[in-house]
Amino acid sequence: MTSTPLRRRRRDRHGRGLRGPLVPPVVTVGRVSAKVPASQTRGERFDDLVLDAVEHLEQRWGTELEEVEFAVEDVPPVVVIGAYDADVVFDETAGGGVPLGRLLPGAPGQPPRVVVYRRPLEARAVDRLDLADLVHEVVVDQVARLLAVDPDEIDPAGR
Repeated sequence: MTSTPLRRRRRDRHGRGLRGPLVPPVVTVGRVSAKVPASQTRGERFDDLVLDAVEHLEQRWGTELEEVEFAVEDVPPVVVIGAYDADVVFDETAGGGVPLGRLLPGAPGQPPRVVVYRRPLEARAVDRLDLADLVHEVVVDQVARLLAVDPDEIDPAGR
């Protein structure tokens, strides 16, 4: 006789707790499936905002952005203020001390990379719409630095 391992349910110390997810991750209606926003973490929602900004720019700059990697990090690395490269976007309202994004130029064998820092942007946003605008501005600024053009040329409509 073979035994199968028992699955333990997560419960608190009183034997109570969630028996399943509160919100399903995906809802399907007919043939259409959609993510349920309430089931996403803040990080996943932020990643979606960055992807939206990148997709918006790829419509116009697709060939130039083909090899570029876009990444999200929670917080910037700790560096003495003033020791950052010129390719870092700072929050100008905080005296220029908090990085919001960074461009890592390509090296031999490595594509250029645009990094967006999630926590500093979330801390500065009033609501989700404001956060989407901030993310878009940082991505546009970094792409403009990468392509050595004015940010207004990258996204003339400003979204």
